[in-house]
Amino acid sequence: MNIHTNEALGLDLKNRPDISYIANLIKPGERVLDLGCGYGELMLILKNKGVRVQGIEKDDKCIIQCVKKSLYVHHGDIDDGLKHHLDHSFDFVILNQTIQQTLNPGDIIKECLRIGKQVIIVFPNFSHWQIRSSILLSGKTPVTELMPFHWYDTPNLHYLSGQDFEDFCDFERIKVLHRAYFNRTRQIKLFPNLFATLALFVIRA
Repeated sequence: MNIHTNEALGLDLKNRPDISYIANLIKPGERVLDLGCGYGELMLILKNKGVRVQGIEKDDKCIIQCVKKSLYVHHGDIDDGLKHHLDHSFDFVILNQTIQQTLNPGDIIKECLRIGKQVIIVFPNFSHWQIRSSILLSGKTPVTELMPFHWYDTPNLHYLSGQDFEDFCDFERIKVLHRAYFNRTRQIKLFPNLFATLALFVIRA
């Protein structure tokens, strides 16, 4: 789950610039579905802002922690589908460092665009210079601060860059409303596909 990755990187979720960016996009009273919500840190931030937020999570330990925070979370695996949700039933659907861990990311994104008026997708930017350098110099699957797992224990099933996602949206004729790139401490605007560790896209059908 995305939160496990954050723990491995030693990140404080509340101080991450991408989380602040997401929180600023969503207004009090709006309905939000957080897919792969982990321990619910993002949900708690949104709830405290007055957002009507609920999550879906498959990890029992994560769900227990969400319940302790009085968060509304369903037990489920998004790879099994989202057909029980009505069209445009949420103002935002969030996939925060989740999409690269799914079996069929293209299908899931299309389902999110059906049930959400807007979709926020955050994923590790696998074209970051450290990853490129690691592959070039070692000739092996990289293990870096951004990718702290080995090939045999990584939760990531797909590796994509910001440019890959741009190409996907162009091919599928998906409208990109906002795009932003980040590292641990700030937003990256210069050569983001090279220097950013996280990519964030806000899209709609």
